[in-house]
Amino acid sequence: MRDYESLRQRHLAYAMALAPRFTERLDWPADRLAVYRAQRLRELARHAIDRSPWHRERLAGLDTDRLDEASLRELPPMTKADLMENFDRIVTDGRLELGIVEDHLRTLSTGSYLLDEYTAVTSGGSTGERGVFVYDWDGWTTFWLSVFRYLQRSKQKDPELAHRPVVQAWVAAAHFSHATAALSRTFTSPDLVNVRFPVTLPTARMVAGLNDAQPDWLVAYPSALHVLSVEARAGTLGIAPRRVITTAEPLLPEIRATAEQAWGVSVGNVWATSEGGIVASPCDDSRSHLSDDLLIVEGVDEDGRPVAPGERSAKVYLTNLFNRALPLIRYEITDEVTVLTEPCPCGSAHRSVADIQGRLDDVFFYDDRRVHPHVFRSALARHAGVVEYQVRQTRRGASVAVRCAAPVDLQRLGAEIADALVGLGLSRPAVAVTAVDRLERDPGAAKLRRFVALEGRREDRPQAGSRDDRRPLAAAH
Repeated sequence: MRDYESLRQRHLAYAMALAPRFTERLDWPADRLAVYRAQRLRELARHAIDRSPWHRERLAGLDTDRLDEASLRELPPMTKADLMENFDRIVTDGRLELGIVEDHLRTLSTGSYLLDEYTAVTSGGSTGERGVFVYDWDGWTTFWLSVFRYLQRSKQKDPELAHRPVVQAWVAAAHFSHATAALSRTFTSPDLVNVRFPVTLPTARMVAGLNDAQPDWLVAYPSALHVLSVEARAGTLGIAPRRVITTAEPLLPEIRATAEQAWGVSVGNVWATSEGGIVASPCDDSRSHLSDDLLIVEGVDEDGRPVAPGERSAKVYLTNLFNRALPLIRYEITDEVTVLTEPCPCGSAHRSVADIQGRLDDVFFYDDRRVHPHVFRSALARHAGVVEYQVRQTRRGASVAVRCAAPVDLQRLGAEIADALVGLGLSRPAVAVTAVDRLERDPGAAKLRRFVALEGRREDRPQAGSRDDRRPLAAAH
């Protein structure tokens, strides 16, 4: 095994040499992006057929010379279950057996590359279904550059930051097996100093560390950003970030508004996945743009049928065009996404998306009734004292835990949620609201699952390619 730091420095230099090329593609017109995507799609399919036994069987008979985004939709989707059950036959390097990757992930308390060239990360997803993902040297470089190119452009436009190092604080995952922590470790440099604060730190320690670091850019889980915004407005957190970016969790409108009021800057939202890297990054206008040169993103409904731009999808099928180690072609991700129809003021031809407000996995099912998380969010957002919350489904309603920065009438809040559920057809729902000091986070990445469905309810949800005859319930606003 080679020395980690020397490999990391070589990786960093490699990424920085490629950065101008990636930044240039932000200005490509839509037709050039489409041609480039088609070329990369054919190359990916040929590589997958040649090097991956699972894809060779799955794509048997495919004419890769004629493959385009239209014919791509004729291929069956692949799921996280497909990936984990067939991992050894999907990877394109036979040395990357799942057992070897898992052994490597257990050693990541310090920096290391797998086989001196691969980076491995894990993801639990909102459902808790664990996934393992491996990026080759170029793939991990691209993962980073897909967001760094926007930050670099922002730096160059700032008269002060253009001529000095930037301090970027990450309030995110603690362990290097998770993408946010791993990226901030691999690509820290004298010009971009990454300072990491695990999201699980006590608030007082996090505030003290940020006050000491005085970051120019702040990257945080939305749930943590809300807490920090409250601390800033209270005067205990004295930082003045020039750029604020969220990732990993849904950025709710009330969280964005509180942060923008606290610091007087726009909040951008990165849509990132362990599977596809940076799916969308914010420009200087804070509109999140799809990585249209690196990914193919298909918005579909619950049955896997395409949805039109401007309509919210139930999930997406994602094709990662840049990671040759682990080909993901039409990989299902359950984020609810809306591709915006109006052009961005920044002029980029990369399509933009609305903030991700939830996942198909966040929906609660009560017998034949389907309740969207907006039903709960709408009531909770009306109470200014609620800093953050977590909603757990019960058989007859929900148990809601709230962290409060000011007095909140918990009984009234529970009654408002119950009334909303009654309006959607539930009979005599029971809603309990409890004030807590700290919300329960998932282990590992420490993401906050705001909506936790009953165990055993997931199989009631519609599957890809199936028809669902249950009546959907509109969200309350």
